[in-house]
Amino acid sequence: MVGIEDIQRAATRLQGQLLNTPCVESRTLSDIVGAQVFLKFENLQFTASFKERGACNKLVDLSEAGVQGVVAMSAGNHAQGVAYHAQRLGMRAVIVMPRFTPGVKIERTRGFGAEVVLHGDTLDAARAHAQALAESEDLSFVHPFDDNAIIAGQGTVALEMLDQVPGLDTLVVSVGGGGLIAGMAVAAKARQPGIGIVGVQTTRFPAMVNSVQGTQHPQGLNTIAEGIAVGTPGVLTREIVMSLVDDLVMVDEGDIEQAVLMLLEIEKTVVEGAGAAGLAALLRHPERFRGKKVGLVLSGGNIDPLLLAAIIERGMVRAGRLARVRISSRDVPGMLARITATVAEAGANIDEVHHQRAFTMLAAQNVDIELVLQTRGRAHLGDVLDALRRSGFEAQEQH
Repeated sequence: MVGIEDIQRAATRLQGQLLNTPCVESRTLSDIVGAQVFLKFENLQFTASFKERGACNKLVDLSEAGVQGVVAMSAGNHAQGVAYHAQRLGMRAVIVMPRFTPGVKIERTRGFGAEVVLHGDTLDAARAHAQALAESEDLSFVHPFDDNAIIAGQGTVALEMLDQVPGLDTLVVSVGGGGLIAGMAVAAKARQPGIGIVGVQTTRFPAMVNSVQGTQHPQGLNTIAEGIAVGTPGVLTREIVMSLVDDLVMVDEGDIEQAVLMLLEIEKTVVEGAGAAGLAALLRHPERFRGKKVGLVLSGGNIDPLLLAAIIERGMVRAGRLARVRISSRDVPGMLARITATVAEAGANIDEVHHQRAFTMLAAQNVDIELVLQTRGRAHLGDVLDALRRSGFEAQEQH
């Protein structure tokens, strides 16, 4: 098992190679969840993820052993971490990615100097091809999480957090294959034995929960937290989680969406789904953390801009700040102008208008008008609907 000495050695080695990211309190989030919340901004690393730590530690090991080239399998953050640090160390890097990998991730990985090979439709197929390339081209395979040097590198996150915020009661860490939580658990328990370590998985990928707790939660096909969408946890990481992690909790897609949006609005920071899982756990299980001094790792910020836009829009709908309203009225000249004037006087903004005559069950002289409105929230939306009804229109929110 990885020991604290391995992690301290990694911390010394990583000095000057990557960012010692800030860990600061969010007073607003603390008020919302009822705990003192400290955020570790690993999304500020150069490749926008903690994965750089393990990759750098492992590659320095390999470089010192005379290895000239490495191969890795990843559709995301591990790929960029390996590619970037291989380039810095003058090593050849081959990254195998599944064919479905978004083009932006492929280009970013190539931008760090790696050779990208697209192979297979699943992560398992890509991993098998990467291991075959390791043998055929004399490359060292760099596993994304089930490797002692990787685990030790990731554990440096906890050392930094405990240096920056002494006396943390609990660390809350997202869990995929388990590399981050395993390293952090070893470091934190050695430094501060009474500290609590809580792992977070999405309900769609509960592999570590099932493996450690003996449950049989079904596995889904996709999640917005793709960074922790791992079907099989690591052998080394599972052993550490079994012995050192105090609890594993699960969150659903809506919790993660809400956490991404809150971090954007409140902290003005962009975090990917996996990086927001810790905050999602505090929102889903507030009683578990109430009154505690909690450290959350914002583990990465590589989120697709279109997905982020969709999360923002869906969050505005849930909050009533973006609403679809159907208004039925008589189809006479000037009626649409009266409706829009009423909405304007109530202080809402019209985003879209759809004027429907043919596809309706109303009488022929009536019309359905659908508006998408921007409001200040649920209470304001209620005021807008009341104003429309007082003006003689039938108005209701459409879900």
